[in-house]
Amino acid sequence: LSFTRNILDGEHLVEVNPYFEAAMKDSGLDEPTVMEKVAELGSIGDMDFLPDDIRSTFVTAMDISPEWHLRMQAAFQRHTDNAVSKTVNLPNSATEGDIAAIYRMAYREGCKGVTVYRDGCKSVQVLATGEGQKKMDAGDSATDAGASTVNAAYRSRPDVLSGFTQKVQTGLGAMYLTVNEEDGKPFEVFATIGKSGHSITAKAEAIGRLVSLALRSGVPVRDVVAQIKGIGGEHPVFRGKGLLLSIPDAIAWVLEKRYLTDEHVKSVNDIEVSKKCPECGKPLLFQEGCLNCPACGFSRCG
Repeated sequence: LSFTRNILDGEHLVEVNPYFEAAMKDSGLDEPTVMEKVAELGSIGDMDFLPDDIRSTFVTAMDISPEWHLRMQAAFQRHTDNAVSKTVNLPNSATEGDIAAIYRMAYREGCKGVTVYRDGCKSVQVLATGEGQKKMDAGDSATDAGASTVNAAYRSRPDVLSGFTQKVQTGLGAMYLTVNEEDGKPFEVFATIGKSGHSITAKAEAIGRLVSLALRSGVPVRDVVAQIKGIGGEHPVFRGKGLLLSIPDAIAWVLEKRYLTDEHVKSVNDIEVSKKCPECGKPLLFQEGCLNCPACGFSRCG
């Protein structure tokens, strides 16, 4: 009926359903403060000063119980071969148990799928009403506080640091990775590959700067490795028992080998790679995103 639209630069606009606006005008109740109140509450069900005919006519998705949302979907599903889609809207106060009950009811009613959305469950949503907006505002405050904490933990660089430089052969040429340490822990990373002015050199420098920023801000090296390990590239090369898929994957390999030798970090981009074909034992080739065996035709993608 009336909602707050979140647009660029953090601005908020109150927009009103044209039919609701027309009905309110006919009743002489179309004042901006009323529309803002509707947007704040997300419903007019409890606004006793509005005429009963308007309150009973303009019922919103949030006024309808989740069970009746699902019954509407089930009514259409019974006469349709394909899966019927409908969002079951839940208030911000909905619990995990409430959502579980909807899933079970969807199964009993014969629905082929179900979509639920709890108002305010995302840090940002395009349309927000009532409690959902309050929840997002609280999240913004928490984010700001968290950002301040991270900034406060950012360590300035000492005048003198020591470390090591390792040469790593990548599919794009030899990369020289320099890791400087403080108290035996990685503090900053410099990745150099190719000649100055080339795009690949710029990309390697950018990755090094971001990894350094994370390390100097207190992010554990394990988390850094997990984020960049397994990122695929167009020219992977074999290294030991696996592949170095890209420049970030090579940086992760060096950091893991040096600082995490007693544990295996599961990558958020986890890819299983093998040097030999599981069918015939011949070497595999990485082509167009797939591991292919030229000897027997074995292929594994993704």
